[in-house]
Amino acid sequence: MNHFCLSIFVGVGLVFLAQPASAQSPSSKAKAPLNNSANKDKSEAKAEADRLAKERRAQARSLLISLASDARSFRDQAVRARSLARIVDTLWSVDAEQGRAQFLKAWEAAETADQERGRGLINGQWPGNLRGEVLHLAAPHDKLLAEEFLHKLEVDQDQQETKAAHNLWQLSEALEQRLQLASKLLSAGDIARALQFADPTLVSVTRSTVDFLVLLREQDSAAADQRYSAMLVNCRSNMAADADTVSLLSAYIFTPHLYVFNSTYWTDYSSPPPPNVSQQLRTAFFQTAADVLLRFPTTPEQQSATEIAEHYLILKRLIPLFEQNAPPEVTDAIRSKFQALSSQVSEGVRADESEWLTKGIAPEKSATDQEQPLLDLLEHVGTSHDRDEIYVALAVQALSRDDLKARDYAGKISQDTFRKQVQAWIDANLVVNAVKKRKTERALELARTGELTHLQRLWVLTESAKLLAKTDRAKALSLLDEANSEARRIDNIDLDRPRALLAIANAQKLIEPLRAWDTAFDAVKAANSTDGFTGEDGVLDLGSYPAFPSAGNRTYAVPDFDVAGILGILGNDDYDRAVQLARGFQGEAPRALATIAIARSVLNEKNATVPKSQPTTKK
Repeated sequence: MNHFCLSIFVGVGLVFLAQPASAQSPSSKAKAPLNNSANKDKSEAKAEADRLAKERRAQARSLLISLASDARSFRDQAVRARSLARIVDTLWSVDAEQGRAQFLKAWEAAETADQERGRGLINGQWPGNLRGEVLHLAAPHDKLLAEEFLHKLEVDQDQQETKAAHNLWQLSEALEQRLQLASKLLSAGDIARALQFADPTLVSVTRSTVDFLVLLREQDSAAADQRYSAMLVNCRSNMAADADTVSLLSAYIFTPHLYVFNSTYWTDYSSPPPPNVSQQLRTAFFQTAADVLLRFPTTPEQQSATEIAEHYLILKRLIPLFEQNAPPEVTDAIRSKFQALSSQVSEGVRADESEWLTKGIAPEKSATDQEQPLLDLLEHVGTSHDRDEIYVALAVQALSRDDLKARDYAGKISQDTFRKQVQAWIDANLVVNAVKKRKTERALELARTGELTHLQRLWVLTESAKLLAKTDRAKALSLLDEANSEARRIDNIDLDRPRALLAIANAQKLIEPLRAWDTAFDAVKAANSTDGFTGEDGVLDLGSYPAFPSAGNRTYAVPDFDVAGILGILGNDDYDRAVQLARGFQGEAPRALATIAIARSVLNEKNATVPKSQPTTKK
């Protein structure tokens, strides 16, 4: 600890003064003494500002060292791991040797937390993949340490690795962590290091490996095409490859960021146009696709009816690509295979027109073309249950187009409880879309009339207030008053209460900064009244998809619900007062998060303001 502290303060105290003004012309000699005095004042002011800034940075480093000492004895292993890793990430440049030792301690705590995860909840929370979080923070600083952590993961998951070898659509946890780390480096522009981490994973055909190659191609097409070509070669010799494998591989050339397998699709909704790949690579894909698709058995004695149906439907999706781009002899062979399978599937499978079959290949259907078949079907169903299911489908279709007709369809559902559930899900998703697209009037109308929770409504009010801050300050202030009223409707012991107050404080910092301190203080008190408030992972719960509630709830990330953002901003304004505020948190997690955020706001010289030299009033 003494060595770590000593390293931090070495060099503190040197001050660089401004250069003297250039020589004056003869005509301005009479004013020279006045200018020299002014320049001297400016130089002294700058020197004092530099001295205060360096002193404050030293205080911030000392604050983090003290927190690191406390963190090693935190009861919650997940909080211990996260805190130590984030502190070292912030202070790495001060003492890399000690930083490496602290990363190892963070890893040990993360291992314990991940083991506890396998046995259930910790303090009412799933800790997540803590080792992955530590790994991602350590990797930019020390590649050898990152490889050491990855090796530990791989050793721990030998059995999982064996299973993953037979699953072409999912990597083991260790390999997935390796690829996520590579993607992070790639997004930062460090292609060489990204490939060092990614290459061991690229022998498998998964959604994540193909997507990595799509992202890589946007920066280095030659490197991406080379690895994709090797992936094709590996696939041809892998007897476990099937139609879904081919479908995933097709995305690299024809539907970047849109992946179809297991009778559904995944997309990030920002799919670029097909890349301009060479004819040689395109031909290699079709040859590989044909090798895999044509070796699939066609009789029920060799494959189950489900497997035959899935293979048939993938062929149905891919045939247009063969017809438009593949050599004629390859296309003919695929068409013959499709016809052979057609006799083995049911009439329902042959008539399947699911969206995933044409997504990204055929033009999108118009709203009328999507709705009319369901509207026609309404006239032929006899039970209210069946009609309700159709109204759900119509509502979901309209929601996908961000069409308010989704609310009308949801309102026609006859069963009361189910109708309210669907309305809540539709309204929550519509209001998120409205805020994301800056449709303030629509968002506020939904806040007034929609089936929203208190936190959802408050979030709309604070986001709308921020959007109106420059153009209509009076309206923005009125919305903040409404948000405060909404916050008071949330129970004092509800975890949403401190999140709501943090969101209000973020908006106030933009519109009426002085009130943000009081609201942040109220958020601290509210956090201390709850059980299990962590201060991070703030999300807006949008509910579960009505047709498939077992799929779980959809959430939307809201950083304004978290501690770090507002405390970092306040720390940049008034370090001492913000530190006092952070120390008010009784929970280990929010107190550590707040402290790290404040220290980072000071240590980040690019964004930091000149610290206040006058004493501040304690709250």
